[in-house]
Amino acid sequence: MEQISLESMEKYSDIIVEYGALYGSQLILAILTLIIGLWIIGAIVRGFDKALKAAKVEQTLAIFLEKLAGTILKVLLLISVAGMVGIETTSFIAIFGAAGLAIGLALQGSLANFAGGVLILLFKPYKVGDFIEAQGQSGVVKEIQIFNTILHTGDRKTIIIPNGPISNGTITNYSLSPVRRVDMVFGIGYDDDLKQAKAILEQLIAEDDRILKDQDNQVLLSELADSSVNFTVRMFVNSADYWGVFFDMNEKVKLTFDEQGISIPYPQQDVHLQLPEGFNQSV
Repeated sequence: MEQISLESMEKYSDIIVEYGALYGSQLILAILTLIIGLWIIGAIVRGFDKALKAAKVEQTLAIFLEKLAGTILKVLLLISVAGMVGIETTSFIAIFGAAGLAIGLALQGSLANFAGGVLILLFKPYKVGDFIEAQGQSGVVKEIQIFNTILHTGDRKTIIIPNGPISNGTITNYSLSPVRRVDMVFGIGYDDDLKQAKAILEQLIAEDDRILKDQDNQVLLSELADSSVNFTVRMFVNSADYWGVFFDMNEKVKLTFDEQGISIPYPQQDVHLQLPEGFNQSV
């Protein structure tokens, strides 16, 4: 019994030595490859991080791209190491490919939103703090995420818009230019003094310090409408003063026109009734 045990031990020892001689060098080489590969991947990711910062890529996108690049490189490294120790990697690659296709089909909408988020963060049609209008919604950009853009409206509502439709649609960025033009229309009656009304509008523009005097501000007679003579008033202001000037000018024009006896007519029609001959009006 003891002899059999010694013979078995010698047999297994020989097998171990044989396999060690056959695969030991490959295993050591694979371990070295894994260690060196992980170090190289770390250096590549750090270099990639510096390049993204130098290019001033949005932080959210930069972090995501760094993690994505590191994960892909590590997966490729593990597949290479597995092949070095004799593991068949063809089936693994096929499985990964099939899984990637299935995931892509299942997440088409999410992938479109992700691609839209990448485009927005790269090309920056708007940034956090801008007032924009997109997909029929308007508000101040509170946050730009990979999949969604979050807006805050003036009445304190939070609107979450998927990035896919935003990147493929029209975006109006009201904050991109530091100066905006306020366009307003004021109507007066046909019997009112045209020159006086125009002078009042020009005076109100001159008295408002928020209206930029070095710009081409205009008071134009734009339309002889059915019920009124319409002036178009164009005023250039700093973007932050847009709504203040808009609301204040409406109030000032109404009060000043009332003081100066200039009417602001409402839509009306004159109806002329022609009676037939012989019609008795007293009936």
